[in-house]
Amino acid sequence: MKMEVKVREITESSIQEVAEKALIIRQDIIKMLGESGSGHTGGSLSAADIVSCLYFWEMNVDPQRPQQEERDRFVLSKGHAAPVLYAALAEKGYFQREELAKLRKLGSPLQGHPDMRKVPGVDASTGSLGQGISWAVGMALAGKMDRRSNRVYALLGDGEIEEGIVWEALMAASHYHLDNLVAFLDHNGLQIDGPIREVMSPEPVADKFRAFGWETLIVDGHNHRQIMEALATARSTSGRPTVIIADTVKGKGCSFMENRAEWHGTAPNKEQVTQALAELGQV
Repeated sequence: MKMEVKVREITESSIQEVAEKALIIRQDIIKMLGESGSGHTGGSLSAADIVSCLYFWEMNVDPQRPQQEERDRFVLSKGHAAPVLYAALAEKGYFQREELAKLRKLGSPLQGHPDMRKVPGVDASTGSLGQGISWAVGMALAGKMDRRSNRVYALLGDGEIEEGIVWEALMAASHYHLDNLVAFLDHNGLQIDGPIREVMSPEPVADKFRAFGWETLIVDGHNHRQIMEALATARSTSGRPTVIIADTVKGKGCSFMENRAEWHGTAPNKEQVTQALAELGQV
């Protein structure tokens, strides 16, 4: 059975749906990390709008057939942001939301980094930075060789692109004209040790991607319309891969977390969970 290709229209209702899903994802991120007591909060929150646009507007996926060969693929190259992926998969229906409370618990499939062998809907086991985008390039190349119409999406962190393996993958994607590949850069400007410009600056990132032969788009990573329009542009781009540089805020949605590097790998305590959920509209 072939997967039905959905019609993608940017409408006020589709934008509203994506916004509502992003809010649910953020709420679930806070709850699951509060329950686990460990994990990566800031970069999960910054990516929620990107992931929501992908899973609830852009990608052709079916939670009832997670291994369907013609499905689009998503690779969370910044694998430490697993909570944002798990929250999206639960909301999409790949598994029950109750499973989110087991994040990082002994015996739970929801490990600190995604495991494709244990979690339905996870297309790549990631965590070692730089390897995810390399995997995505291989998936896109395989799709071209097999003459499939499905697409591959990857999400990179801006601290991650300090890894040399990333640029080897980007060069290969351009060389093989992988216009079925779209990479997002979660450009929040912070990594675990502080601002990326101070740790090991990858700037100017847009110029570098262009120099490596990628169609390069820059959006507000919390503006759903801009993200969706960029995805539409990527679909119409021929002969080369596309990167969407999404300017985001680490810890987006929680005032005491926003733009603070210490929330890269810190989980909220009980009081902070209460405050965060109140700010996210859940009492």
